[in-house]
Amino acid sequence: MRDPRLLAKPPVTRLGCLVFVRNRRGDVLLVNPDYMDGLILPGGAANTNEPPHRAAARHLHAETGLNLRLTHLLAVDFTPADRYLERLNLVFDGGTVRDDTPLTVPPQHRSGLLGARFVPVRELPDVMAPAQVARVTEALANRTLPVLLHGQRTA
Repeated sequence: MRDPRLLAKPPVTRLGCLVFVRNRRGDVLLVNPDYMDGLILPGGAANTNEPPHRAAARHLHAETGLNLRLTHLLAVDFTPADRYLERLNLVFDGGTVRDDTPLTVPPQHRSGLLGARFVPVRELPDVMAPAQVARVTEALANRTLPVLLHGQRTA
């Protein structure tokens, strides 16, 4: 049974869908957005009613050219409002790719990105904001959790 009170005014949800990808050397894939300082994990916001794992895969492909199947989560990070609205960030496990995997970054005027590259873990504090480094460090340390869609594992 649907309770109309629950759907009358649903809360605004800002959901960040990020992807953690490493190469065989263990370096972490990061993108360099022109709209903020430092490198970040590839990803972006989910559209209305878009499953988060699909949003993450869509952004990863658009930003780097990589097509990866995302079936597990590594971290969930709530970011309170400061410069940006508050949001819940989901970090998906993109797995490991070959060291020579080509990356295709669209032109800056279309993507807002200055580039993408794999960064050694020891260099992350030098190229990322502290909160971003903490997010990646947690993703490195944690085991994966399955992504469910209506109670079923994603295919």
